[in-house]
Amino acid sequence: MELSKKIGLVLGPVVFLVLNLLPFEMVSEKGDPVISIAVWMLIWWITEAVSISVTALLPLLLLPILKVLPIAEVGANYGSPIVFLFFGGFVMALALEKVNLHRRIALNIIKLTGTTPNKVILGFMIATATLSMWISNTASTVVMLPIAVSVINLLINDEDGFTKNDQNFALSVMLGIAFSANAGGIATVIGTPPNSVLIGLLENEYNTEISFLKWMTIGLPFSIIMIGICYVVLVKWMFPNKDLKFNASKDVIYTELEKLGPTSGKEKMVLIIFGVTVFLWIFRTLINNIFPNLGLTDTMISILAAVALFGIPYNIKKGDFIIIWKDTSKLAWGILVLFGGGLALAQGMSASGIVDMVANSIAQSEISVLFTAALLIFLMLFMTELMSNVALVAVLAPVVAGIAIGLDIPMLHLLIPVTIASSCAFMLPMATPPNAIVFASGYVKIPQMARVGVILNLIAVVLLILVFQFVIPLLF
Repeated sequence: MELSKKIGLVLGPVVFLVLNLLPFEMVSEKGDPVISIAVWMLIWWITEAVSISVTALLPLLLLPILKVLPIAEVGANYGSPIVFLFFGGFVMALALEKVNLHRRIALNIIKLTGTTPNKVILGFMIATATLSMWISNTASTVVMLPIAVSVINLLINDEDGFTKNDQNFALSVMLGIAFSANAGGIATVIGTPPNSVLIGLLENEYNTEISFLKWMTIGLPFSIIMIGICYVVLVKWMFPNKDLKFNASKDVIYTELEKLGPTSGKEKMVLIIFGVTVFLWIFRTLINNIFPNLGLTDTMISILAAVALFGIPYNIKKGDFIIIWKDTSKLAWGILVLFGGGLALAQGMSASGIVDMVANSIAQSEISVLFTAALLIFLMLFMTELMSNVALVAVLAPVVAGIAIGLDIPMLHLLIPVTIASSCAFMLPMATPPNAIVFASGYVKIPQMARVGVILNLIAVVLLILVFQFVIPLLF
């Protein structure tokens, strides 16, 4: 066990006890225990002393013991509708992966974009981002990596060896996959966990709903712009591959598609269920207006998709279903627990008056709204390079809500750009799973990732400040 983990393992509960035994109040009678729980969770999350999902169980144990909230109220967060929205999304992703439809979609996108070096890079980025909107960014990266390695091997084994241009191409492809996996998830509610943590917080604590379509109106354009910027920075500025020519990449894509064979019946069935689900998410408000008694929610649609994938047989005679419960062993159950822990901590902060205290102290200060927003975006974006973005949003989102109330601005105006910032980690391998996966490929070194990543991080900060100032007020 690493020293940092050993220190974190002991330091978390020790700091928790010290804060609870202080002879004076830091905030209030109920606020102090919540702060001590948050600090313990932060220490364990940052040092990764135990699984981040195990850390997320602490509020379920400690909030009732410290008499902040009864266990029934805390436990309700772990079964929140937003948890089941993501569960349905996970089941859909599981089905896409099981029938290999995600791979077919990715290969066809690359085939459509063309086979010149820069178009191949763009194809990989668009394919990765498209997958990342619906399946985990880790899974989308894992799908794309072997295809990318096959293309890079063509350059390594050609007559002139692995030249500088070849190396730049390899770097652009690898970093392009990682960065577009990170940015692609921003586009949808289920694309990346921080989005769902925010939406759960808003529904649970502030009775505010952001529909699937409403999120896409801000998330999808930002995702497209950020991926476009990543592409330009990689291939036109940092790692240009001038005069690089190869046509064999076309053969790799066609060979991979041939391996998949014709589209199977199961793939078509998953595609239909997937298409109907996305249609219902996008047109839910319109459907509810036509059928007011229906009361469809995004979570209900998500569970409908999951039940359909489990319950509609592909071949009723053979008892053959798309997915069976055994397949859920691959499901990211820990992330669902993490959602619950984040929502429980947020409820504790709200119930104990911490959010109100933050709001009041901000309201009494003469701080500039734009400066505060810029600082929060900057801090969130660079802090997420060092710790889990879900954990970070879980801890900071309630505080940011309090700051928004104190500044007397709609909390969505501040919470949305700050949450999006948590998914814009481009600098370090440990920041996100996609960064770590492409780093492990051996084609990318830390200084190379950091050099291009810091530029993209700063561009993302500027872009999010512009979103805060000019775009969000028009939409929310």
